[in-house]
Amino acid sequence: MKKRRATSAGRGLTAASLDARHDAGVDLSAHMDLTGAKRPGRDVQRVNVDFPVQLLLEIDRQARRLGVTRQAFIKIRIADSLNRS
Repeated sequence: MKKRRATSAGRGLTAASLDARHDAGVDLSAHMDLTGAKRPGRDVQRVNVDFPVQLLLEIDRQARRLGVTRQAFIKIRIADSLNRS
């Protein structure tokens, strides 16, 4: 016998009921299990890159100017460069 998963309200909702609530603008997050949710194409792979000290000092200065971390600055600049080409 299969167990039924209960919603936060303790009772199951039909698809039509969920559709009606969605159309009415009701927050449906209590009825969703987002623990395994992933964004497609956003997998991360860690890489190590060696930079000359002077370049890192300049990266840090520019990152501070923009109010972002070193890692964020590097990601932004690489993404900008790839989008231009």
